[in-house]
Amino acid sequence: MSNSNVAVLDIGSNSIKILIATRGHAGGVLPLLNRSIDARISTGISAAEPRLSDEGMRRGCAAVEELLALARPYEPARILLVATSAVRDAVNGPDFRAQVLARTGHAIRILSGEEEANGIGRGLVSDPALAALRDFHVFDLGGGSLECLAFRDRRISHSLSLQLGCVRLMEKFVADPAAPFPEESRRAIAAHTRTALLASGLPLDRTDAAAVATGGTVATVRAIVGARTGRSVAETEPRITAAQLAELLAQLAPLTLAQRRQVPGLPAARADVFPVALVTFLAVAETGGFAEFRHSFHNLRYGLAAELLDTL
Repeated sequence: MSNSNVAVLDIGSNSIKILIATRGHAGGVLPLLNRSIDARISTGISAAEPRLSDEGMRRGCAAVEELLALARPYEPARILLVATSAVRDAVNGPDFRAQVLARTGHAIRILSGEEEANGIGRGLVSDPALAALRDFHVFDLGGGSLECLAFRDRRISHSLSLQLGCVRLMEKFVADPAAPFPEESRRAIAAHTRTALLASGLPLDRTDAAAVATGGTVATVRAIVGARTGRSVAETEPRITAAQLAELLAQLAPLTLAQRRQVPGLPAARADVFPVALVTFLAVAETGGFAEFRHSFHNLRYGLAAELLDTL
């Protein structure tokens, strides 16, 4: 096995993911393995003093160990573990980092909002499907935060991290996640998201700029579409319209959590936060005047993998 492989393990609020990659023939990032585990370490993230629960840390450590085991056969020359909003904001984040270090021998690097944005940006510009885009916006929705970027001539002109993650908003605005998703929660989440975006300073007045989305929400939309039409996620259309998001929300909102967990393509671990995530993206679309989002898999992990590959 070549020692030109690298591994990036991203410890997010909702899921923990790994990318094993090497350098492609054209100099880009060639993925060898992508895996994700919905560990939900961010339970309680909306509290005044966010704290990772003992169970959340246990799930997180187990997921990290499982993903690192998958990486071993690839013999990566470099392995990078990073964490974002949940661990960054938690008062006991250092305890979780210490547990991971003790159990795996790998330290976790906490990414600042700026580092996370730059990594997402580098990953996106490596996506051949987006090569024709010059000016565009990027929205990466996680469990703890919404990362927002504006590109001008394929360079980041604005970047910010807003506390609009779907787990955070669910805890704040949904009284009973096991019940059907109530209209009052939808209105409150949409208004909260619009207010935060308008106050953020993100330039949303360029009506000619495309909107790109990364993260699990839009990937899950594609998975649901694929399950309904007998196609894999990769075979589905990467353009997701606001109308599609609204239609899917209308179908899922009346369902209980138990019923949503039975929806083909919707991971059971995401069924509680998924309506919240749909409302958030719809509010982004309305605020920015976006009729559609272009989905890209070239996310933070791709950007960090590119950095690692440059060091080999």
